[in-house]
Amino acid sequence: MSKKLVAYFSASGTTKKAAEHLAKAASADLFEIKPAVPYSRADLDWTNKKSRSSIEMQNPDSRPAIAEQLSNIEDYDTIFIGFPIWWYVAPTIIDTFLESYDFSGKTIIPFATSGGSGMGKTVEVLQALCPTANWKDSKMLNHISNTELQNWLRDLSIL
Repeated sequence: MSKKLVAYFSASGTTKKAAEHLAKAASADLFEIKPAVPYSRADLDWTNKKSRSSIEMQNPDSRPAIAEQLSNIEDYDTIFIGFPIWWYVAPTIIDTFLESYDFSGKTIIPFATSGGSGMGKTVEVLQALCPTANWKDSKMLNHISNTELQNWLRDLSIL
């Protein structure tokens, strides 16, 4: 039986709730991707072009530092990676996470939450960072029922 991990970044708590729901449904371990410098409310103000999140998202080379590393990534075969959608893509801290480990041969399954947009080209952008991983279909988990979640996991051959 393969070992599963749900790794997630959550700025407001929405993605955290989705990650906890997913981890329980998939019988997976949970790891929060926390920034070394936590985001303040002002940092997350997407309407302010000078806010931290706006500046990070305007720079494709931005790699916010992560507070703690996962010491046993090699133990996991399947890794769900969750995040809120920012500017139609994953926050750059997800790039930092993906570039911090060797995901060769591992199954990566992205999931996201959003106030109004879908995944767009998010998965394509992330796949380029880990081309030797086995990428599976992503899913928006904003308001997903237990039945929908179970069906998605079955479709992915996780259950």
